[in-house]
Amino acid sequence: MCGLPHIFNLMTIGGLQKVTLVDYPGRLACTVFLSGCNFRCPFCYSKELVLDQEIRNHPQISEDYFFDFLEEKKGLLEGCVICGGEPTIHGEALVDFLRKIKKQGFLIKLDTNGSNPEVIKRLIDQKLIDYIAMDIKASLIKEKYQEACGAIIDISKIQESISIIKDSGIEYEFRTTVVPGIHTEEDVIKMANDIAPASKYFIQRFRVEKGTIDKRFEAAVPFPDEFYKKIEEKIKDLFNTFRIR
Repeated sequence: MCGLPHIFNLMTIGGLQKVTLVDYPGRLACTVFLSGCNFRCPFCYSKELVLDQEIRNHPQISEDYFFDFLEEKKGLLEGCVICGGEPTIHGEALVDFLRKIKKQGFLIKLDTNGSNPEVIKRLIDQKLIDYIAMDIKASLIKEKYQEACGAIIDISKIQESISIIKDSGIEYEFRTTVVPGIHTEEDVIKMANDIAPASKYFIQRFRVEKGTIDKRFEAAVPFPDEFYKKIEEKIKDLFNTFRIR
């Protein structure tokens, strides 16, 4: 088997939320934040997990500490949410990490930007993940997608990941953070049609936070409720479950 991509020489844990009731639907879980990302979404406020200098200056958690924590929580926690950054950039290191979690008996939810479909497929094929959530950054037009993710991307890989996830047989969701200055009502409707039909699609309201990669988004004016209500009426029937968060 061909080796998987591994952009970072060392996979590091940049954060651990020890208990979450919301990140893994229906499960009591912890959330693990892996450092490093191949996107530079201008509205992202997790710079400590994305930008190289911020990562170097940010405290890390050792794998030994994490697995000791999991050992202590057997019978209490049901699952682990693996997010970032972008976990799939770590390729083989991620596979090994998830295998260790599985051996301890935990369910795994993966959050991904969908840029590495070959990694996603391997994780699904090897039954290393039980739930997957993919962020859809924009409509599947290359220029629009690159504006939203702040990076040069291969749109065909995003499309491939969507197909793999829909055909996976495991629980999944697609989700989009709708951002003033990047998305319009028409953009959101096209996004929904690009991925439909699908099991679950969630729209997340952009909330202004300090420390966004592009500081202009710290002053963004949130969309009004009416904006989301109009979109909901037009796309809710495309999915088994649709919700605005």
